[in-house]
Amino acid sequence: MSIFKQRNRMIDSSDAGLVMASLGGDRDAFCKIVARYQNLLCSLAYARVGDLKHSEDIAQEAFIDAWKKLDTLNDPEKLKSWLCGILRFKASHFRRKEATQPVTGADELNEFTEQGDGHSQQVKVEDEAISAQEQALLWQALEKMPDTYREPLILFYREHRSVESVASQLELSEDTVKQRLSRGRKLLQKAMVLFVEDTLAKSTQGAVFTLAVMTALNSISPPVKAAAMGTGAMKTGSLFKGAGIIVLLAAFSGVVSSFFGIRAGLDQARTLHERRLVILYPALFFLFAIIYVLAMFGLKHMAVNDVGNAGIYAVIAQLVVLGFVLSYIILVMRMLRGMRTLRAKERLFNPQAFQAEADQIGAKQREYKSHFCLAGIPLLHFRFGMPEQGDKPVVGWVAGGDYAYGLLFAWGGVAIAPISVGIISVGLISVGAVGLGVFGLGTIGIGVIGFGASAIGYKAYASFSALGWNSAFSGNGFSIANEAAIAPFAFAKHINNEQAAEIANLTIMGQSYLWILAMIAILVIVPAVWHSNKVRQRMRKNELTAPDH
Repeated sequence: MSIFKQRNRMIDSSDAGLVMASLGGDRDAFCKIVARYQNLLCSLAYARVGDLKHSEDIAQEAFIDAWKKLDTLNDPEKLKSWLCGILRFKASHFRRKEATQPVTGADELNEFTEQGDGHSQQVKVEDEAISAQEQALLWQALEKMPDTYREPLILFYREHRSVESVASQLELSEDTVKQRLSRGRKLLQKAMVLFVEDTLAKSTQGAVFTLAVMTALNSISPPVKAAAMGTGAMKTGSLFKGAGIIVLLAAFSGVVSSFFGIRAGLDQARTLHERRLVILYPALFFLFAIIYVLAMFGLKHMAVNDVGNAGIYAVIAQLVVLGFVLSYIILVMRMLRGMRTLRAKERLFNPQAFQAEADQIGAKQREYKSHFCLAGIPLLHFRFGMPEQGDKPVVGWVAGGDYAYGLLFAWGGVAIAPISVGIISVGLISVGAVGLGVFGLGTIGIGVIGFGASAIGYKAYASFSALGWNSAFSGNGFSIANEAAIAPFAFAKHINNEQAAEIANLTIMGQSYLWILAMIAILVIVPAVWHSNKVRQRMRKNELTAPDH
């Protein structure tokens, strides 16, 4: 025994020394390697496969493989990296193998049916089941976390909260380990919150539902998910039977409106240049909408992978919203001004294209004003021809045109009225690509209550980003508010809890959202279809009567 101890004292305890001794057939030296790195390899294996038992088996296989292939290690100083490489390869192989199995984790329970006390056997089965559930819950939270954060987090708690040990094991600086641990904890907390939310949502039909508001050119926003606290929203069962139809109409109302808007524009056009302009601007509107959507999805993806900087991405999302609003305002103004300018040029250079009675500047087919007036304002006033130089805004109690001002309702490119629908709309209730009002709805809804793909308001409800003074709700992205915020990435005094839901009035929104969708669908589709049909009746020509120069 004394000889054995003396020999151990003479062995170089460095990695290189232990490798050289092991190559000489010293199994005790290799056992020291195993003792030194077994916790690291088991932790890394667990971080890859999410099963404690299998992780130990994989680590053992890695050490056995290392013993067999030790002579292939060219640089003994890099022993740790070499062992980790073997471990990661075996873990990847295990995961690929598991993915091809028809059933995993289906251990039979008959191993617990051995003879003995019935009560003790039952307790054993229950303990085993609880242990399996705990492991499943733990891995549920860890699984979607990037390896960069998962590995240090697992090592940290296995090393009894030693940052120095983790840094040494992973060959990282202590500052890097601290940073990754901080982000890992945030990811872990977010994963557990989402897991609990999803589990509760599946436990009752009345807990979560989708508040869908989608938009294309003229309004409607992508789906917005909202939580309804309580069961009151489900009492109106007959209403929810028609939910599918209403949501479908709301989702496609912007597309339908755009189609009829383009059709009306083509019926108004008299030359090839005008037809091209009619196609160009809707294409630009769609292009900017696509850029906005991709930017929002991209920011959310970056926030998921960089939780520590989620606040920065939330601010950038608000800048994207501002950019979208400005781009649409500029596009609308350029479009309406460009149509007037182009029509003046075409009249000058292609006069033969405007010989028809309906194409004369003062033709009665171009506009309709009702004879009945109230307070000197026509009850109805609509423009059906392409805007001309010198045309004034359309004004009426109910108005429709490129610039439409209504005392009750307005529809057009720029619409201003108590109830307004347009690309840019302003009013008490406004629906538009940019809707500004007490109740602002649209791709960007701005108002006391904002509602859309993105929303800004005292209370904001949105899909991608919500910025609210009092409360903000976002089903898929960012929420920023003073008091309450609900979102995957929320910033406020109260976030993602019952108090936040109460402040945000989610129950009331849940009970009203179908009516809101129905109102949006009607306001967007009906005027667009009616206007397009009237334009076709009054202004359409079967052929362009003049060549384009």
